Amino acid sequence: MNGGTQASLSKNNFVIPSLPVSIDEVIEQLERIIDYSITNNNCCGYFAVLYHKVTCKIKDCISKKDFEDCVRMEHLDVLFASRYLDAFYSWLSGAKTTSSWQIAFEAVTKNKSLVLQHLLTGINAHINLDLGIAASNVMSGYALDDLHNDFNTINSILASMIDNVEDCLTKVNPLMKLLDLNWYNYDEMLVKFSIDSARDGAWNFAKEINGKTGTDFSDGINIRDNRITEIGKIILHPIGFLLKTMVKIIRLFEKKNVAKVIKFLAS
Repeated sequence: MNGGTQASLSKNNFVIPSLPVSIDEVIEQLERIIDYSITNNNCCGYFAVLYHKVTCKIKDCISKKDFEDCVRMEHLDVLFASRYLDAFYSWLSGAKTTSSWQIAFEAVTKNKSLVLQHLLTGINAHINLDLGIAASNVMSGYALDDLHNDFNTINSILASMIDNVEDCLTKVNPLMKLLDLNWYNYDEMLVKFSIDSARDGAWNFAKEINGKTGTDFSDGINIRDNRITEIGKIILHPIGFLLKTMVKIIRLFEKKNVAKVIKFLAS
């Protein structure tokens, strides 16, 4: 939806900026979303604060030349982040976005989900849909396989979005440690999906749409979006009486102060 101009929104007076052209601008815009979330007690900041940490890590890796092509990697990072930022800005202004992001933002609006569920629906939409599109776009006109090593490196960094989630969430809700979620296989199932499956799935999706144009390209994205949306629905609405009951109990004891939760997630 962003075409390079700024528009003042009536919704909490959030001014939508142009989409970023550098990783520094990505970081700055994520910080604005975090500030907006704290001011308005809006849990959309949960995903934004984790993404901010990962983006700062990617910037550090670029400065250390940990990638085969650091210029290309910054371009990929900006394209990748812009899909999330554009989805967020579209949601704020009431415009249409991908359905996988739409259900994530609808969950934010209802605010009846666990912090973990909010994080994972964002990760689901961003890695499982957006990453493949960004990878295909950055390699337009070039051999996609040339990106594979750097793609694997960035995926290792993206995995950090999950690696410290459990520790952070026990600060948000100590009950999670008492219930031992590994015993219920809830977090294990979601983490395995979000990291192991998504890593390969995003690359395969990039290969699938790479080189396609026009309706073939958009149709491929729509088909993938529909699949990812269904997975997002399962994350938000787990199947089984025991799992549903456990989620409700944990939700009762979670901290509801967004600023405090963001602080824990940022630590």
